[in-house]
Amino acid sequence: MELHLSAAERELLLEILEEHHRELLREISRTKHREFRHDLRHRADLLETMVQKLEVQEPVGAMAGSVYAGPPAEQDW
Repeated sequence: MELHLSAAERELLLEILEEHHRELLREISRTKHREFRHDLRHRADLLETMVQKLEVQEPVGAMAGSVYAGPPAEQDW
């Protein structure tokens, strides 16, 4: 899967994922049920992986001066 994000979109997505990761870690620390805690830990691990992938990706526009503007607009002639 390929996802093209601007620098601002990438930063916002990173903020959202990191905040959710912090919330999951708090929930894990308060959870007493072992199976539920295991499921939360798995989700936290997935989030960590996603954040790491986003951190190493360059935002669109930073690559050789290109900017992805989406598909071309249809013209109504």
